Amino acid sequence: MEPQAKRRKEMDKYDTWDVLPVLSDKQSRDTELLLAYAAPIIEKRQTSRLVHELSLIYPLPGLQHIKRVRACKDKSSPHPLEVIVCLAKDVQVIDCKRVTLADLLPSQSFDSSGLGEAFLVEIPTNPPLTRPQFEKASKHWPTSFHEDKQVTSALRGQLFTADQKAKIQEYMTAAVEAAKSGGEMGMDAVGAVIVDPESEQIVAVGHDCKRGFHPLHHAVMVSIDLVACGQGGGAYSYEKYPACWFNSSESFRNGCNAGKETGLPYICTGYDLYVTREPCVMCAMALVHSRINRVFYGVPSADGAFGTKYKIHCQKDLNHHFEVFKGVMLNACEALHKK
Repeated sequence: MEPQAKRRKEMDKYDTWDVLPVLSDKQSRDTELLLAYAAPIIEKRQTSRLVHELSLIYPLPGLQHIKRVRACKDKSSPHPLEVIVCLAKDVQVIDCKRVTLADLLPSQSFDSSGLGEAFLVEIPTNPPLTRPQFEKASKHWPTSFHEDKQVTSALRGQLFTADQKAKIQEYMTAAVEAAKSGGEMGMDAVGAVIVDPESEQIVAVGHDCKRGFHPLHHAVMVSIDLVACGQGGGAYSYEKYPACWFNSSESFRNGCNAGKETGLPYICTGYDLYVTREPCVMCAMALVHSRINRVFYGVPSADGAFGTKYKIHCQKDLNHHFEVFKGVMLNACEALHKK
């Protein structure tokens, strides 16, 4: 098989699910709009003067992302440019659809001879933070946009290569198998795997144990405690649950000890979590405190803290932040909860 065809075949295996980012509310919100008055610029050579004088009268505070002038959308118009005069809320008029420049501008201090008749437009209230926001905003009025290309790739499902996606599937498959083991023992069918992405080794595997000997032993809590066990700590024993384990190999422990001499790792510092179901608030905060690196989950949860009900990882006042991705092996994770 040709190398290119082989790569295509490998990629096709992962096309049934996407790894999508869970962004902040600011990054994922819809485009909000404000009403404003604009006017065509009749004499192009007066553009600089008009923009300067309009900015003195109506400075548009908080709207630094808005470009004051745009090209006229109507290509047949004799006036190639249009300028924002002011926000509709900044003027008192009786009929907003029949406003003249005299209603908007003080004639004694402003020469409006370079402008045509005013008209209403909608402009974006907030600066766009993602390409979808920018594309929606640009349909109304031009804005500045500083693109984060990693976010753009992530939203398109193109952040991870085929090889990386294969690894993601490998780790989530281990979480699915752990969830099945827990389910067979009467627990909720939720599994979690913590991975060291540098060595590509699994650090710990856990499943839900809260119906066993502790009501707070969600799969994520179990897996974090198992990581601590592997570092010489941990609070509980999981001998009753053979599918819950931590990496006790000598080479891996030596690597952890070497890291500890320099102050790392602290529990899950630098590690990634793969969990079949979106974590709750308790588990989300445990991941914050254990310094997780990234979180990948499969199916959303009604009380989920990483996108469904809350977005813990986006809270600015927390002292640790990390990336969260959803939709990994969605169908396989959903199947765990179907009777």
